[in-house]
Amino acid sequence: MPPPAHVLAAFGAVAEPEPLGGGQGGAWRSGDLVLKTLDWAMSLEELEWQGTVLDAVRADGFRVTRLRRARDGAALVGGWCAWEYLEGDHEARRWAEVISVGERFHAALAGVSRPALIDARTDHWAIGDRVAWGELPATRFAHVKHLPRLLDALRPIDAPSQLVHGDLTGNVLFADDLPPAVIDFSPYWRPTAFASAIVVGDALAWEGADESLLDAVAHVDDFPQYLLRALIYRIVVDALFRQGEPDRPDADDLFLGPVELACRL
Repeated sequence: MPPPAHVLAAFGAVAEPEPLGGGQGGAWRSGDLVLKTLDWAMSLEELEWQGTVLDAVRADGFRVTRLRRARDGAALVGGWCAWEYLEGDHEARRWAEVISVGERFHAALAGVSRPALIDARTDHWAIGDRVAWGELPATRFAHVKHLPRLLDALRPIDAPSQLVHGDLTGNVLFADDLPPAVIDFSPYWRPTAFASAIVVGDALAWEGADESLLDAVAHVDDFPQYLLRALIYRIVVDALFRQGEPDRPDADDLFLGPVELACRL
């Protein structure tokens, strides 16, 4: 359902709302605004924090969406929030550019302090992230296909962590004559190379990439270790959403090829 009239009025939206594709659905464009209900995995505290962080980002070689408040200053009205609409579309096979944009975006976030709200998260994505980095025991997922093999290949990584966007793959938009746009910020506190590895893992599993994509991360030290963790993260999240379902047969298992590559590397 589109945002109701009182929500549109509160945010000063006057154009007839139109549904936007992508993401988890439920986003509507009205003029220069994108309105959507607050994600079930995001608190109002995180919404306010994201708005503050992104307002402070100095965009250099990219654009970033900004939180738009209601006329009375509220970030949330009737369960709806509003973000600046940015021109552009997700375009297939531009993974190397997505990785490069992510690196510039993370450079702009380098001075942001670690927020306590990251430690308070308990959603599926937070669990997958913590398992990948050894902060939660993997024993609960010992039965999950590929996990034992990936976990056995892990070695320590010595790299600083900072605020990163953990879901860049489909959230960088391209438009003619404009810098790429970063949207739908998914905050994690990890080394920046982990965010790049998630893009590579996603591209291998779901978007038809092949091993040549590794050229885009050839400058990253210990990249295979980041890729292992990115795949653990995605596979744990997938297992949580598919609890009680049988393993996929190899012929339908999109993780099989990326896991084979990561373990070989």
